[in-house]
Amino acid sequence: MKLGLENKVVLITGGSKGIGLACAQAFAAEGARVAIASRSHENLDRARQTLARDKFEVLALRGDMSKLEDTQAVAATTEKMLGPIDVLVNSAGAAKRFLIDAYDTEAWHQGMDAKFFPYVHAMDAVRPGMIERRRGAIINIIGMGGKMAQQVFLSGGAANAALMLVTVGWASALGQYGIRVNGINPGTTLTDRVQAGIRAEAQAQGITEAEALERSQSKIPLGRFGRPEEVAAVALFLASEQASYVTGAMIPMDGGSTPVT
Repeated sequence: MKLGLENKVVLITGGSKGIGLACAQAFAAEGARVAIASRSHENLDRARQTLARDKFEVLALRGDMSKLEDTQAVAATTEKMLGPIDVLVNSAGAAKRFLIDAYDTEAWHQGMDAKFFPYVHAMDAVRPGMIERRRGAIINIIGMGGKMAQQVFLSGGAANAALMLVTVGWASALGQYGIRVNGINPGTTLTDRVQAGIRAEAQAQGITEAEALERSQSKIPLGRFGRPEEVAAVALFLASEQASYVTGAMIPMDGGSTPVT
């Protein structure tokens, strides 16, 4: 299948690790010109080294996407160095979890600042150029936490739910300009963060990591967690010419754990 992503300029927020890094690898392998953004110089350096092992060169930019000025600077530098942005992949930020009696104003703001505003700022930064060129694709990697309420993830889930609405809303508004906006809702995905959680759970229960992983995965209809590269593959499709008539879609990727329509 020809994806038509060669020489496309792709900006990936949160591209230094996890699903974002997997997206950077996938787009670079398709011949796209990739910029990754992260708050951490250390994570960016590590990502560059990882990508270099596969002979991929990317533009690595430091920026806090929760700050509008940082996000605008990242987008402007990407366009100066690589050219007009064709594809935005939002994968920056992770909301914290809170015990039910710890939900205060700070907790609610943390959820929105960590996840909602980084995505909205990035979309605001690339949208004018995409409108002017009358083309573009935006993929928001959100999460199933916005579909089902979890007591320890109410603020993060609220941010996810808000992003789903913004995603489909912009898809409707921007279609007239040839801009497609879609979302992916991963469930638990085997990133470094999740693997650290499995290790902690194993220690707390006095079992092996393999046993802790098996217990968690046994609840999933497909019998396992997702992998970052699987999410990246769907992002590739949504950004490609093969998905030229797909917009406003919210794609669940949780192995069938959450039966939603």
